[in-house]
Amino acid sequence: MSDQSLVFDRALGRSRLMRALAGDYPDFLLQRVAGDLEERLGAVLRQFAVAADLGTPLPVVGSVLGGKAQQLWRLAEATGASPDLVGDLESLPFGPGSLDLAVSLLALQNVNDLPGALVQIKRALRPDGLFIACLLGGRTLQELRQALLEAESETSGGVSPRVAPFGDLRDLGGLLQRAGFALPVIDSEIVTVRYRDAFGLMRDLRAMGWANALIARRKAPLRRATLLRAAAIYAERFADPDGRVRATFECVWLSGWAPHESQQKPLKPGSAKARLADALGVPEIRPGTEPGTPR
Repeated sequence: MSDQSLVFDRALGRSRLMRALAGDYPDFLLQRVAGDLEERLGAVLRQFAVAADLGTPLPVVGSVLGGKAQQLWRLAEATGASPDLVGDLESLPFGPGSLDLAVSLLALQNVNDLPGALVQIKRALRPDGLFIACLLGGRTLQELRQALLEAESETSGGVSPRVAPFGDLRDLGGLLQRAGFALPVIDSEIVTVRYRDAFGLMRDLRAMGWANALIARRKAPLRRATLLRAAAIYAERFADPDGRVRATFECVWLSGWAPHESQQKPLKPGSAKARLADALGVPEIRPGTEPGTPR
C-alpha cells in the first residue's frame, strides 16, 4: 500500500498492545465475543483438522474450540500470552490451503489493508474451510468521538482525528465477497458498557492498547482543558439517570467459506419449478398489471 493510503501506525499499535498485555488487560469485551463465538461455532456440525487464531489479543479461542479442532496455531502481533507465532495480520505466514478454520477476535479492525488480509485468509483455507471473525464496526465509540471533536474545536480552534474510523457493516460485507468467500454472512451486535465517567473509558482503552494510533493524529497530547471539556460533554449527552455514561461497541461478525463444489449454489433466475404465489396461496400479480387483477 502507498503511504497515502495508510491509516494506522502499525508499529505503534503493536508496541502499545505489547505493553497492555504485560499489564492488567481488561478482557470484558473479549470474553463477551468469545462466548458469542462458542455459540456460533456450536451450529457448525463438523471437525477441523488445522485451525488458526489470527491476532486475538488473549488466548481465549482455544478453550472455545474445544474438540472442534485437532490442531490450533495461535498467531499474535505482539509477544505476550504465549503465542505459537508472532507475525503480521497483513502478511500471514500460512501457506495456500494449509488451514481448515481461521478465527479472529477484535484484531482485524486495526489493519491498514483489510481487503488484502481477507484475500490472504481465503487463500490459506482449504476448499470448504471456514473463516469467522469479530471486529469493531463503525458505531464503536461514537459517543467518545463526538465529545472529543467538539471539545477540541471549542478549546483549540481546530480538530484532529482521535478515534479510529471503523468499517461500515455494508462495506465489510462487500469485502468478504470481493475476497472470494462463498456463502458470506455478516451481522452486528451493539454492546453497551457503562462507566462512572469518560475517564474510566479512556483508561480501559489505554489498558487494552487501543489508544490513538492513527497516522494522521496530532502528536501533541490532548490539553487538560480539552479532556475536561470532553468529559463534561460526554456526561451531558450520554449519561443515564443514575449518572453513569454509556460507551458503544459495535461487534461485527464476518463468516464465509472457501469455495467447494459440495456447497449449496443459488438457483439460476427463472429456474424455479413452483410459483411463490401458489406456495403462499395468493393470486399472482405480474409486472405491468394493475393491483386487484390477478392473472
